Parts: sequence; C-alpha cells; structure tokens
Amino acid sequence: MKHISLGGLDVTRLGLGCMGMSAFYAGAGSDDAESVRTIRRALDLGITFLDTAEIYGPYTNEELVGRAIAGRRDEVVVATKFGNISHRRGGERGYDSSPENIRAALEGSLRRLGTGHVDLYYQHRVDPGTPIEETVGALAELVQEGKIRHIGLSEAGPETIRRAQAVHPIAALQTEYSLWTRDADAEIIPLVRELGIGFVAYSPLGRGFLTGRFRSASDLEAGDFRSSNPRFREDNLAHNLRIVDEVEAVAEESGGTPAQVALAWVLSKGDDIAAIPGTTRVQRLEENAAADGLELSAGQLARLDGVPAAAGDRYADMTPIGR
Repeated sequence: MKHISLGGLDVTRLGLGCMGMSAFYAGAGSDDAESVRTIRRALDLGITFLDTAEIYGPYTNEELVGRAIAGRRDEVVVATKFGNISHRRGGERGYDSSPENIRAALEGSLRRLGTGHVDLYYQHRVDPGTPIEETVGALAELVQEGKIRHIGLSEAGPETIRRAQAVHPIAALQTEYSLWTRDADAEIIPLVRELGIGFVAYSPLGRGFLTGRFRSASDLEAGDFRSSNPRFREDNLAHNLRIVDEVEAVAEESGGTPAQVALAWVLSKGDDIAAIPGTTRVQRLEENAAADGLELSAGQLARLDGVPAAAGDRYADMTPIGR
C-alpha cells in the first residue's frame, strides 16, 4: 500500500472511513462484529489511516474503532473530529469550537478510542461563533501536551485555512471530493498545496453512487440519509447516471471495478491526496484497497475528467453535519 505525507503525517493514500458503520446510512450499527472485522482486515492489508468522529453515532463509532484497534494501536493513524457537539451545552448538537469544548471533546474521544493521543484531530466544521485563531491556538496547546499529534480542518474555506495556518501548521484539509464533487479543484486544492497542507478526500465514491449500486431512488432504504440528498432524487438521477456510465465503461476497459476506477481517479490527482472510502464489509474493503494498484491511462483519465458535473447540491440544506 502506497504511503503519502499529509503535512508531515505519514499515512496510506487509501484509508478507511468508518462513519457508515455507526451512522447516517441504512443498516448502520446493525453488525458491529463485521465492522470490527473490516477495520482489522484493513490493518492486515496495510491500510493505516482510520477516520472517525465523535458525532458518528454519536460516540458509538469511536467506541467501535477503539475496540477494533485494541492491541494494534501502533499500526494505526487515528483521525477523529470535534466541533459538531457542544459539551458546554450538555451534548447538544451544534457548532462549538471554543477551547473549553475542544478539551472536553478530546477527553471523551481519547477515552472511547482507548488511546493516549489522537494522530490527526480535525475541526469538523467551522464554528462561526469562535475565531479560528482561538480554536487553533487551543489545539496547538494540545499538541504541546502530546494529546494530539497533528491538526486538521474539514470543509473550511480559503480565508479560514490561511488564518488557521498562520497560528499553527495544519496537516490536512478534509473535504468531499470525487468524480461528482470537484469543487475543490478551483481554489482549495491549489491553496493547500501552496501552504504545504495535505488533502483528504471524503466520500470519494460519491456516497456509493459511483459504484453503480444505485440506479433508482427506490434502491435506497428507509432511514438512509441519501434518500433526502438532492443528487439521489429522481429529477437529478438520470443526469448523474451519465457519470456512472462513463465510470463503468472505463472499468470494463481497464479491468477494474467501478469503485476502483473512481478511487484511482482521485488518487491520480496528486501524491498529497489521500482518500477515505467507507464500507462496513470486508469484501468491499478488499475491492477498494485494490485501487491502490490500478493505473489508469492518460486517455482514460481524460475521459473521466470530461464527465459532466453532478446535478443537485451535495446536501439537502448545504449545511453538512456528517460526511
């Protein structure tokens, strides 16, 4: 498994997003034993980069990851996130990146993960009520104390990124990025490269859509948050399936699967980009991991670059809380 550097943090360029094991998708939390097997299989395959957050569950995903890595902590780069739960307000959901809340959130995450430090600690979403300088200053103190090793941001804009980097080095910026979400190409990716910050692509499979699994809105189960996602609505689906059709065509030509092609496209964008596809199943994990060895031709990459932009917003209210 190939490794890259995220602002000085060594990770495998393919990680494992653990959110769907406990939250937001249909079936989340229904088979923790298989989820634990999936995480442990990831480690066996050489995948070192695990991504979770306190809000996934909430809390249960960190507990799950903690159980899975018990006895193997030294093999893992653990990334988790704070800021979408206010511990100052009794665990109420909402933005809170105040220094007081950060410390409370981190102590809970360390306990649930069963570890003495977090390798990469992200602000999950920017808190409009707390200056980013104050937030990063508090995180810098935690770095000095050894409780976190590296600082990350998620879904932050250019001005916030620059202001944060002026206080303390930021290792990684995490943002949705895939063949149907390429907004970061315009400004974010060039900026983080200018500043020496790594880029982590979440939902690199378009929430599963790019695998060809969903051909109709009726394919989504009740309770799955994708059922309210604009890109999965029938009025946008026909357009978005054109992207999937091209992915499937390249997959047939290259000998890979659609998932592997979608991941290989993300990985082709630079040696400072990591992708964290999520799955709850060992079989899917093994399929995704094989994308590390899939090399697409220049012509195939150009075909994929030329697919149309997705129809529909990324989130129903464009105020993303999960991933």
